[in-house]
Amino acid sequence: MKRILLIEDESSVVSFIRKGLSEEGYEVSVALDGNQGTHMAMTYEYDVIILDIMLPDKNGLEICKEIRIYNKKVAILFLTALGTAENVVLGLETGADDYLVKPFKFIELQARIKSLLRRTDPAQLAPVAEPYLYKFADIELNDLTKTVKRGETVITFTSTEYRLLLLFLKNPKRVLSRTEILDQVWGVDFDMGTNVVDVYVNYLRKKLEQNNALRVLQTVIGMGYVLKDE
Repeated sequence: MKRILLIEDESSVVSFIRKGLSEEGYEVSVALDGNQGTHMAMTYEYDVIILDIMLPDKNGLEICKEIRIYNKKVAILFLTALGTAENVVLGLETGADDYLVKPFKFIELQARIKSLLRRTDPAQLAPVAEPYLYKFADIELNDLTKTVKRGETVITFTSTEYRLLLLFLKNPKRVLSRTEILDQVWGVDFDMGTNVVDVYVNYLRKKLEQNNALRVLQTVIGMGYVLKDE
């Protein structure tokens, strides 16, 4: 049984989510304020944490940052009424894996949770295929050790950034649409309603283009992105 921590102070939302997820077979724990949520997230093990931003005592952004200091693996989903692009970017930058805006449909929340679990549960991951080394220009990714180098510089990526880079390295010089990227990296085949793909491509660019390195992730206007060195 997968364990979910819901950190939310709206009783109607708590009741709706807990009932729906319990019926789907999840074990749901609830924290009604920021301090309680932080304590539970640090004390017990969960597969997914669903986190509001506007909470009593401590906001969700602070909680997410604190969790990520000690736990890099647990999947974190922001569920909040703050739906501007700036809020989405800020939420992802604190370490969240996904961001869903209220009001929402339960079927979409359920799909997001399943996608997060597929990405974080080793039992559901496909075995590493050979070859495990992916190279493009001066970039080298070792999918056994999960390390990435550009030239002689080792670059550290979050799990989502890593999966996105691996997708591009597996498809060099091929234009990938945002929809295809969402499907392959986030495991959803519908529009997430945010510019999450654009945000993460920019994250990759910033890390790959340190020390004035050549840009290899190119934008194809109206179509998507492509990995090329021309």
